[in-house]
Amino acid sequence: MNLTQYNLALALLSTFTFLAAAPLVAFAQPGGGPGYDRSPGDVELEKGPLAANDFEKIALTVLADIAENQRFRNVPEHDGRLLRIMAQSVNAKHIVELGTSTGYSGIWFGLALKETGGKLTTYEIDADRAATARANFKRAGMTDMITLVEGDAHEEVKSLEGTIDVIFLDADKEGYVDYLNKLLPMLRPGGLILAHNINPRMADPKFMEAITTDPNLETVVRGGMGITLKKQ
Repeated sequence: MNLTQYNLALALLSTFTFLAAAPLVAFAQPGGGPGYDRSPGDVELEKGPLAANDFEKIALTVLADIAENQRFRNVPEHDGRLLRIMAQSVNAKHIVELGTSTGYSGIWFGLALKETGGKLTTYEIDADRAATARANFKRAGMTDMITLVEGDAHEEVKSLEGTIDVIFLDADKEGYVDYLNKLLPMLRPGGLILAHNINPRMADPKFMEAITTDPNLETVVRGGMGITLKKQ
């Protein structure tokens, strides 16, 4: 190898090493929050949501308004779309959400539940956010499929009955383990636990241990979302 070839090889190796070590880029997304660890390729390939009917058109209009004017503690749009896809894919009949905020994620779930004929039970401790969420659910035409429980979810979920198909955790991060312990027995085999803000900075180590060391749970983390399958 001559000197020119050596220098070229060294330059290519340096470039590859830099790209391999470079962190994935975080993008600001509609819905109020960063898109944790999303690759530029993902963002480039995606297109915006399209309404299949009048119901979806109204819901997407409300979602856009929330994203523009009520950005407090809502999931980003791409996460909302993922929630809808996951819930509809497992034909969810009952979804339990911890952390309603202003109802943004709840409306994404509502789009799935319209197709599955299911319901959402969502918990919010803040009275002002709960009131805003109720108004948003009404605007989206989803009051018949969504029950909002106002209060401390750690206590309120004790009265929950029946089978759960999807659990969505987006409340106090240190409380994820408690929610898991109380709700996992009610989650059906094949059901999902979707946990938001799962990244090295925010994820509770105890929760991560719980969902990655139980042989009956299969967990992956994608773009800041923990996706856990209950096997049996």
